[in-house]
Amino acid sequence: MDSRAGLAATPGALPYYVAFSQLLGLTVVAMTGAWLGLYRGGIAWEGALQFNVHPLSMVIGLIFLQGDALLVYRVFRNETKRTTKVLHGLLHVFALVIALVGVVAVFDYHRKKGYADLYSLHSWCGLLVLVLYFVQWLVGLSFFLFPGASFSLRSRYRPQHVFFGAAIFLLSVGTALLGLKEALLFKLGAKYSTFEAEGVLANVLGLLLVGFGVTVLYILTRSDWKRPPQAEEQALSMDFKTLTEGDSPGS
Repeated sequence: MDSRAGLAATPGALPYYVAFSQLLGLTVVAMTGAWLGLYRGGIAWEGALQFNVHPLSMVIGLIFLQGDALLVYRVFRNETKRTTKVLHGLLHVFALVIALVGVVAVFDYHRKKGYADLYSLHSWCGLLVLVLYFVQWLVGLSFFLFPGASFSLRSRYRPQHVFFGAAIFLLSVGTALLGLKEALLFKLGAKYSTFEAEGVLANVLGLLLVGFGVTVLYILTRSDWKRPPQAEEQALSMDFKTLTEGDSPGS
């Protein structure tokens, strides 16, 4: 008997879009490291280079890993729902931990240098992203990973969870673009308009950030690429419909 019988077919174009998203995401991370290494002296936890931990951590955590966490349900189409949930949650945990390292680095750097905190639009948006991200993760954990929430409650909350996940990711990309522009203006000033090499590289990095964000959102919004429900999920859904609407299991 064919061991692949009953497995949901993967849409033909989906693997190519996923591969393209990963290529963009890894390029974004590599180019961020190259920008910091070539023009900002590299990264270190102590001294003037401590600030550079912040942009690299945020790009890895709140852009690349968050984007991959959102794609889990598109990529792992035939794994059990619980396995997919655990992987989705773990990627979000790694993203949050790495992002917190970046936040601690920038606050500690500002404290040592005597700089003001939380005065820019970038910092306000960043704080909003972190708060929303943590709340989203906490609520998602309690609703979907642990068996505390009822099936009906999870079903009603799922659309909000999906929407806020995509919205937070989009806000993360926008916040990264604000931070990138802020860093360029602080260092280059008027020279930014003279097509300095650092400015050109950072602009390309910004376009790649946008490309990664758009690609991830496109994959997420293709309704025909959604992960199909498996047999046990369909049974739960039918049981819920029977209890709430009075339908018979065969209707």
